[in-house]
Amino acid sequence: MIRPVIRPLICAAVLLLCTAFPATLVAQDSVRVTVVVRAEGEPVADATVRADSVIVRTTDASGTAVLGLAPGRWTIRVGKMPFMLGIVTLTAARDTTVTVDLQGETLELEEIIVTSTRTGRRLEDEPTRVEVLSREEVEEKMMMTPGDVSMMLNETSGLRVQTTSPSLGGANVRVQGLRGRYTQILSDGLPLYGGQSGALGLLQIPPMDLGQVEVIKGAASALYGSSALGGVVNLISRRPGDEAGRELLLNQTTRNGTDVVGFASAPLSEQWGYTLLASAHRQSEADVDGDRWTDMPGYERAVVRPRLFWDDGEGRSLFLTAGATAENREGGGRVPGGDFAETLRTRRGDVGALGRFLFSGDRLLTVRASGMAQRHAHGFGDVTEDDLHSTGFAEAAWSGTARQHTWVAGAALQTESYRADDVAGFDYTYTTPSLFGQEEYAPAEWITFSLAGRADWHSEYGAFFNPRLSLLLRPAGWTVRGSVGTGYFAPTPFTEETEAIGLTRVLPLSDALEPERARTASLDVGRTVGALEMNATLFGSRTEHALQLVQSDAEAGMLALVNADGPTRTWGTELLARWHREPFHVTATHTWLRSREHDPEGAGRREVSLTPRHALGLVGMWEAEETGRLGGEFYYTGRQTLEDNPFRDASRPYLIVGLLAERRIGPARAFINLENLLDVRQTRWDPLVLPARSREGRWTTDAWGPLEGRVINAGVRLDL
Repeated sequence: MIRPVIRPLICAAVLLLCTAFPATLVAQDSVRVTVVVRAEGEPVADATVRADSVIVRTTDASGTAVLGLAPGRWTIRVGKMPFMLGIVTLTAARDTTVTVDLQGETLELEEIIVTSTRTGRRLEDEPTRVEVLSREEVEEKMMMTPGDVSMMLNETSGLRVQTTSPSLGGANVRVQGLRGRYTQILSDGLPLYGGQSGALGLLQIPPMDLGQVEVIKGAASALYGSSALGGVVNLISRRPGDEAGRELLLNQTTRNGTDVVGFASAPLSEQWGYTLLASAHRQSEADVDGDRWTDMPGYERAVVRPRLFWDDGEGRSLFLTAGATAENREGGGRVPGGDFAETLRTRRGDVGALGRFLFSGDRLLTVRASGMAQRHAHGFGDVTEDDLHSTGFAEAAWSGTARQHTWVAGAALQTESYRADDVAGFDYTYTTPSLFGQEEYAPAEWITFSLAGRADWHSEYGAFFNPRLSLLLRPAGWTVRGSVGTGYFAPTPFTEETEAIGLTRVLPLSDALEPERARTASLDVGRTVGALEMNATLFGSRTEHALQLVQSDAEAGMLALVNADGPTRTWGTELLARWHREPFHVTATHTWLRSREHDPEGAGRREVSLTPRHALGLVGMWEAEETGRLGGEFYYTGRQTLEDNPFRDASRPYLIVGLLAERRIGPARAFINLENLLDVRQTRWDPLVLPARSREGRWTTDAWGPLEGRVINAGVRLDL
């Protein structure tokens, strides 16, 4: 019993000593360099200042950024659109101030700073592959689904938003074929939607106040713990600008859905600012195919989220947030023998804080904390299941740079609890203290190594150590990234299947259950040639002890969660091409995916259900800032293996076609979106309702295609 605990302790101690060692090496000799950025004599705020691509800072409102540099020769690069790149070379010997004058509009720079890997590097300098959806892409998808982020993520290469409950519209995100419960949804690095966000979290997040979205694919437990076994989706909030702004979005659909979303932001002083999101959403139940079963569940939802920002301009900042969501959702309908209604009432509240405090020039203390409570009232026919989920989180990290080294060391504590009012044996409280560290070493501009590791002490399942190794190469215009990592997931009663049917028919978790463990690897190769950007990815994973829902041998008519007898293997490729030449933008994607698992009801292995072998996307957009935008999209989904479907063993392939148009007239932007123009519907081929209730208690098949058919939505965005 001692060895499993000692091993992570030793690994964590070694890793933290390695990452902290550079700090002791240069802390006493750090030189303070103040960079002042000007353009035509005026200060330039929000410019990115980089010292040898290792230290990254952003200028404040006075155009100033402070760097802590080790003595020696440094190259400082300053960039901000639409200016040319400013470059200054200096020898850091004593505290000094340098002024950089940015020139002209002859070169456009797009500096994207990534926060999900903790180092705050530019996107192109990150050894770990991070995909970023910019604010421009967020705005485009916001006009399609103003009430949630599901479409935005579903149309990202390698991600699939899978419907888990057709009756209520629940869904989660699969990353590169891994189950949705393995994906950690964060907001500004905080688990505001819980350690396991559940089947409705994505459907309750309006994108209006998002600045960008960052996606890490593959095991990220080395960065974020057990809930990130499959990957991380980090939703980054918008920051207040220098002037007050107010936006209002009104949207109506042909399926009787309505969205009203408001956003306000303003500076309160030189150091303080705020943003506020408030929204209301309504959808009427829709029986699209006329079988007296709801194809689109009805709901009424209200969301409010204020955020408060403080920045003293000297490297110290504070971010506070709070949120509340209230939703009533209903679906179901006519089944053989009578009516079957499904309902879900959700009440969620959360608070969070993020502080960054600069010390000794380039030593940064980052502190995060959050709390979330979510109460559900489920109705499955005449069965009720009420429960309470809660998550608490706290983390402190110390980071810095030492010439070619960038390091992070920290500690975290997370608690997850569940309390059920109507089913016995499922309550749990998990407490997990952690130590983590990360070291990035860039001996030259064309190569960077990254090693991250995390030791977790789970109160129920013991100690774990998960490393992640990444490599970035940039030879002769190419970009090559490789990454390998491990992750784990502590068993809970919530899987895709139990989210749909509830826990009444499920036996409490067995003491013999083992945590799910995964190893993932990926290789990315990319190149940019003029206006064309190309990227190819090869990925694979192996998951041991995956949970499966099976018929219980101990109690007739009941279900049990068990560990699979064999591993789940997933592998595939992603291809991405982007072409940008103003005002035109074209993106093409292709994902090829295989996933096989142990068959609990037969000998051997089987294809994992609802995993398309091929998925292709093509999006074209014309966009002019002062005029509007016009675009079209085509998404092909290949055949999927189906499970427990009496109508077919494999789905039909289908093509979704959409058109989007936006026209700007002064402060107003009118838009119309035509989604699924070909009116593709799963119920055109097969019924959704089963002839008889399944062994698990379900009345519907899995949703392998769209259920809502053609939908047109139109609205207006107002800058008030």
